[in-house]
Amino acid sequence: MPEKEIECPNCGAGDFTRNPKRAEVMCEECGCLVEESRIDPGPEWRAFDSEEFEKKARAGGPLVFTKPDKGLTTQIDQFDVDGKGNRISQETINQMNRLRGWHQRASISTSLERNLKTAFRELRRITSTLKLPNSVAQETAKLYRKAVKKGLTRGRLIEEVFISTLYIVCRKRKIPRTLKELSEVSGVEEKDIGKTYRFLKDEMDIEVPLTDPVCYIPRFASKVDLSGEVQEEAKKILERVIDKGLLSGKGPTGVAAATLYIAAAKNGERKTQKQIAEAAGITEVTIRNRYQELKEKMNIQIS
Repeated sequence: MPEKEIECPNCGAGDFTRNPKRAEVMCEECGCLVEESRIDPGPEWRAFDSEEFEKKARAGGPLVFTKPDKGLTTQIDQFDVDGKGNRISQETINQMNRLRGWHQRASISTSLERNLKTAFRELRRITSTLKLPNSVAQETAKLYRKAVKKGLTRGRLIEEVFISTLYIVCRKRKIPRTLKELSEVSGVEEKDIGKTYRFLKDEMDIEVPLTDPVCYIPRFASKVDLSGEVQEEAKKILERVIDKGLLSGKGPTGVAAATLYIAAAKNGERKTQKQIAEAAGITEVTIRNRYQELKEKMNIQIS
């Protein structure tokens, strides 16, 4: 039973004192012994540094979902030395190279494995280019595997599906990445990413939160060297925009860029619409239209 569900059988209280040395749990209210001989899930050994921990640990590393075999198969390393660290002969090196080739062919034998290898190689490149954390790549790889198992990749390009799963993960984690950015780095058309994204979301029943335009403020501001005061002002304006319901039907990047433009002007750090539009990856017409709408509906005065 999870600890949060434990109740004292004597008084019904939920506050306990845990003694790991004696493996006991005692009620703080009445002193009743609630549990004894508890199992310790931790290791039976102690380590005082990372090197000692690695030597004593008997479990392997975590699963790597960005590899077709999840990192579970044995690999022939690229170090051409023997067990004592001495360099091996050229004849043995040639033999090991042939073994590596055969090993790679044997490990990627099915169409599914080839599909995953192609997708994950490109996924690692794109997440690196966009400076996304490894956890995003791992979650995207897991979601892509589910899509493949459900047969949702049939009739679609591999690039379209995995870049759409990446977009889903970014939306769920509130990481500001636009369709345009993903399109530029992957070579897949924006409309194709959007179409596949909606298809995957519906077929896999994934709840994707609405894009919060506030997430874009720091990124756009850093590209045009705007101060933290301007960013805070832009966030306050955006909160008012959301409260008034003016975001409905508008693209979040356009609204975020317009509020940043207004905040910069109000704080005396003027930037042109062209500069902010380029930072946001939108047209000057879009930012001009959003700016005029917000200025009129929110009665914003800029000197």
